[in-house]
Amino acid sequence: MVALDALDAAELCRVIGTFRDGLRTHQQLINRLNVYPVPDGDTGTNMALTLESVASELDGLGAADLSATCKAIAHGSLMGARGNSGVILSQLLRGLSDGLDAPGGRPGAEELAAALVTADELAREAVMRPVEGTILTVARGAAQAARAAADDGATLVGVAEAAHAGAVEALELTPTLLPVLAQAGVVDAGGTGYVLLFDALLTVLDGRDMPVAPELPEVAAGVDGATGAHGAPSDADAALAGLRYEVMYLLEAPDGTIPAFKEVWAGLGDSIVVVGGDGLWNCHIHTDEVGPAIEASLDAGRPRNIRVTDLLEEVEEERWVREGAGDVASGPSDAPFGPTPVTGVVAVASGEGIGRIFRSLGVQRLIAGGQSMNPSIAELVDAVDELASDQVIVLPNNGNIRPVANRVDELSGKRVWVVPTETIAEGFAALLAYDPEAGGEANAAAMEATARKVVPGEVTRAVRDSETPAGPVRTGDWLGLSRDGIEVVGETLADASCGLLNRLVSDSHDLVTIIEGEGSGAADTRRITEWLKEARPAVETEVHHGGQPLYPYLFSIE
Repeated sequence: MVALDALDAAELCRVIGTFRDGLRTHQQLINRLNVYPVPDGDTGTNMALTLESVASELDGLGAADLSATCKAIAHGSLMGARGNSGVILSQLLRGLSDGLDAPGGRPGAEELAAALVTADELAREAVMRPVEGTILTVARGAAQAARAAADDGATLVGVAEAAHAGAVEALELTPTLLPVLAQAGVVDAGGTGYVLLFDALLTVLDGRDMPVAPELPEVAAGVDGATGAHGAPSDADAALAGLRYEVMYLLEAPDGTIPAFKEVWAGLGDSIVVVGGDGLWNCHIHTDEVGPAIEASLDAGRPRNIRVTDLLEEVEEERWVREGAGDVASGPSDAPFGPTPVTGVVAVASGEGIGRIFRSLGVQRLIAGGQSMNPSIAELVDAVDELASDQVIVLPNNGNIRPVANRVDELSGKRVWVVPTETIAEGFAALLAYDPEAGGEANAAAMEATARKVVPGEVTRAVRDSETPAGPVRTGDWLGLSRDGIEVVGETLADASCGLLNRLVSDSHDLVTIIEGEGSGAADTRRITEWLKEARPAVETEVHHGGQPLYPYLFSIE
């Protein structure tokens, strides 16, 4: 093909699509370039998901001019950014799209060089404490090489080639800048992903092939991990250093409030990245203070799409993956600590965060299911039969699923015991008594006894009118549920939640664990935790992100 000397909207869309496809094929490779067990919940995955959001935004745009395309790239990457790596990548794409949105709609060599310089500058501005040896180093290497080539009169392809060469050279230097990379003998993961952008650009400009990802075993062999640093400490790095939680949200706030917001965050944690503009910001921090990290946003504007990840749980989960012999794509191995457990565990649950918690407590197989998603007997039997253990515990975690779970023993070739958990809280509690080296019968008895000690609570919304012991219910009312049924009917989510806790939490309790699901919000969580502080001051509170559907809040009271 004839090499292009300028880009139009359609060609820029092709670059984004090719970059996304490259990240997809290299996703597991980049994920395995992690010195620490789980940086950003997997760098390759987060970068790929960020590009999926950009591609979706472009797909919804239809035929559009270059300016609309550039704005869609910036907006899609901001809205879809995942993890530290995705947030920084979104800022790089914003700078690139801003620079390519040139008069005339046909950016060439000079515009590409200027855009890469802008991307480099914006990415560094977004990171409160930039670290060399990361994706920021790679972005600067690409920008400086592109700028020099354009100044020397290079063509568009020449500038792209120079940017690629500069990025690769900078990537190869990252181990000399970060000792942890040198110790592992690897290069930066985020920078590795960013290089693929220039491969995609050259594919569109002159038809050269995208690189083929090497086989994962060849990359993983002998590597305890590679880098999770992307301009700030990785998420697992933060966990190992004592910062337990990753907090992310979109913040609708006037641009003038952001400097003060950043100053507040500077005192709460590390790995702080705040990107965006024009009233919408994507915010990322590692911290031990989840509540204050969220509350800081309320002084600036309105947060939404809040995600809180327990990094220590991710570290443990990834350790299982690394030490086990199972399929990485399907989750932790059924022998996470090396030897096959005498008794394995299968659990039914929905929600990404809830799944992480279950895996951190010892579950080897998770089946998607819950109140409105009841798995089939066949799915449960298959999950049981996939385990290497001959004895298996099943945790249904829902009253509707218990009858199905009770059939598994007669249909499977293994010995199966069902611990009759009817809530997620009971499932978590049961696993505290799980001993992988004990037999199934002993485990079942101990786990059931422990599950009954926890007091579970759930909050959901009524889908129809009804008369209940707690009073009349109308469609849309909020319901607080205990083991005994509907305890509270409330007009608001916070009212129902606090009312339920008022009934369930007594002076004899020590801990209330709050698991946030879809529909929960920072203001509601803050009201619940403040109510607990005032009404039950002796009780400690923990907040985790579960992501479960239909139930904005699950409570475990101990």
